[in-house]
Amino acid sequence: MARVEVKQLLEAGVHFGHLTRKWNPNMAPYIYMERNGIHVINLYKTVAKLDEANEALRKIAASGRKILFVATKKQAKDIVAEKVAKVNMPYITERWPGGMLTNFVTIRKAVKKMASIDRMKKDGTFMTLSKKERLQVDRLRAKLEKNLGSISEMTRLPGALFIVDTMREHIAVKEAQKLNIPIFAMVDTNCDPRDIDYVVPANDDASKSIDIIMEEVTNAVAEGLAERKSDKQTAAPKVEAKTEAPKKEAPKTEEAPKTEEPKAQVPVAKAAAAKADDLTKVEGIGPKAAEALVNAGFVTFADLAKGEAEKIKEILTEASSRMAHLDPTSWPKQAQMAADGKWDELKVWQDNTKGGVE
Repeated sequence: MARVEVKQLLEAGVHFGHLTRKWNPNMAPYIYMERNGIHVINLYKTVAKLDEANEALRKIAASGRKILFVATKKQAKDIVAEKVAKVNMPYITERWPGGMLTNFVTIRKAVKKMASIDRMKKDGTFMTLSKKERLQVDRLRAKLEKNLGSISEMTRLPGALFIVDTMREHIAVKEAQKLNIPIFAMVDTNCDPRDIDYVVPANDDASKSIDIIMEEVTNAVAEGLAERKSDKQTAAPKVEAKTEAPKKEAPKTEEAPKTEEPKAQVPVAKAAAAKADDLTKVEGIGPKAAEALVNAGFVTFADLAKGEAEKIKEILTEASSRMAHLDPTSWPKQAQMAADGKWDELKVWQDNTKGGVE
């Protein structure tokens, strides 16, 4: 992953903040100085935070989860739509539909309505309607396409949100917090970074600033998707590798008693062969929560399925106070379905349950 340089950010105007009288005191750690009544953002911290966010986004994309990009302000909407469309991720650039996440089932019904209108036009049912009805249906289809067209392929809640201007998109932030969805955001000096999981301190008003940050972010997502594709291609030949018949050993007539204890090596071999599962596939577990669980010994779905919700809650709270609000009640149940290979059943359960909370 090519790291963006401070000079490039400086030329794009990423360091320009808001007037000092409009600042949010919680942004003090990311502010370098004040010049002519305007706060200047510390670009060295911007680079460090951008690298951290890009690494997390790459892992989420590699896991197969969708990342929803939100930018409805005039100078950001066209840039976000262009960049995000290249990596085939959903985005909202018009108006944030209330309940987009917390009432996702209803939003999916609106998307299905759009698909049913398309079917009507294909099978000829549309032409049986009166002229007035056809006009009304066309207007409804255009409205749905404008507001929800970019999320038509998002069949479940996203794995993360990337937001440009958290002040403007405060409703999206609140909904994501309620459902424990990780939030990535460009945060200016007038915003509150405490609500954001991965803060990228940057100017969210200038088009050049938004363009360079979105370029880096989408490149990280593209790398994650490429990594997932290569993993699938390499996994295919491994299935066919075990085709050789087991070799038969000659029967031993006389065998001297052995003093060694080879059984002691078996657990070590099994432990070495154990491979960590991607726990972020469980609804409600983000990258940070997954890391905390792995460190605590919950390496596979089977391990998590045997865990108790109260113990998991304690582990998360000890790891970070910002994860104390997570509700792991349904995590063992989801992990059991994943461990049993019931992915279709798990997907249906997650689609019908808000944020993995029953």
